[in-house]
Amino acid sequence: MTGTHRLDYVASPGGTLRGTLQVPGDKSISHRAILLGGVSEGTTHITGFLQGEDTLATLAAFASMGVRIERVGDEVTVHGRGLHGLEPPPGPIDLGNSGTAMRLMTGLLAGQRFDSVLIGDASLMTRPMARVMTPLEMMSASVTGSARHTAPLHIEGGRRLRGIRYPLPVASAQVKSCVLLAGLYAEGDTEVVEPEVTRDHTERMLEGFGYEIRRDQGIALTGGGRLAGGGIAIPGDISSAAFFLVGACIASGSELTVRGIGVNHTRDGVLRILEAMGAKLELHNHRIAGGEPVADINVTASALRGIEIPPEWVPLALDEFPVLMVAAAAAEGTTTLSGAQELRVKESDRITAVADGLMRLGIRCETRPDGMIVHGGELTGGTVQSFTDHRVAMAFAVAALAASGPVTIEDCENVATSFPSFVGLANQAGLTVEERYAT
Repeated sequence: MTGTHRLDYVASPGGTLRGTLQVPGDKSISHRAILLGGVSEGTTHITGFLQGEDTLATLAAFASMGVRIERVGDEVTVHGRGLHGLEPPPGPIDLGNSGTAMRLMTGLLAGQRFDSVLIGDASLMTRPMARVMTPLEMMSASVTGSARHTAPLHIEGGRRLRGIRYPLPVASAQVKSCVLLAGLYAEGDTEVVEPEVTRDHTERMLEGFGYEIRRDQGIALTGGGRLAGGGIAIPGDISSAAFFLVGACIASGSELTVRGIGVNHTRDGVLRILEAMGAKLELHNHRIAGGEPVADINVTASALRGIEIPPEWVPLALDEFPVLMVAAAAAEGTTTLSGAQELRVKESDRITAVADGLMRLGIRCETRPDGMIVHGGELTGGTVQSFTDHRVAMAFAVAALAASGPVTIEDCENVATSFPSFVGLANQAGLTVEERYAT
């Protein structure tokens, strides 16, 4: 953002997506690579690191705790300090807009010998943190926040943590990861039991760093071990690829390949949902990179139809629902989403934000406490609010591909948190998106 000027996107109607794209590295994995690399023993070399504001905030946080980090583009070298080698930061740790960083680091910092304070931007300071505070208190950690259980989070160091068995009240990879990271410092076993499968990047990466993970009824580890640094190749982010997958489905004549995308089975909900809607997707060149399954994805223009999204797929596609609801708007028939109450407490209330935008573009939809109903129809042009949510902003830029007029999206500054190269790649692929500053 420049001075007091607001960054808007203006997306021209129509277009065809063609060619081959490479999207930036996975945000979730980039966070975890810095976090675990910082407390490992030895050096960790990361390739494909996402250079977004969220992940750079995590990098800066560990640098403030004495971790030497070298970065050249998307290659990062982390000189680990070991599980007990971090130094007290000089002041509060500012994590910007990143809920992932805040929740995961709360678990890690609960086991340190020093006190710490976590803060963030205006949006992050309103997001719920009781979900991590509660299990950490059960582990004998001390984490205090505001009266509403939001940041700033004050984490007391020097506590003697104990392992617990924790059934998650709601499926959440962030809470699971927070508890497991605290478990590295706890006496005995720590086990997390999930009501639904969630993304498993933390478990995979812990194993990649040489830490034993046990999977029976839940995910368990024993505290007191060590992490060994090594090499991590971060795949392309499926959440970023989702904008182009949906765009190619709804734009007539499109044929697009997105290379090197992470297709972990705990993150592939967007592929399952699009295929159930009739999308023409082909995965090829399957391989393993950094312990994660990777593939190239080819997508062609498709006649989508509305579906009732199976609730068990919801945790596997949580970040992709803004653009999936755009797909629903361009589909024939009705799409029903339920069991997605977690969308209410993301960077925005995404149920309200997406429904508001779709209705402004002529689509009939209804909201529910845990989801929404979208009636496919003809998208018009118009002006929508992003509610300063990066994924909402990008989703409505994609909507212009099926719209009859230009789509203006207000307040798009936060796209830089996860996908700073979005506009450039979008225009390269065949969208026409212009950045405009407005007062």
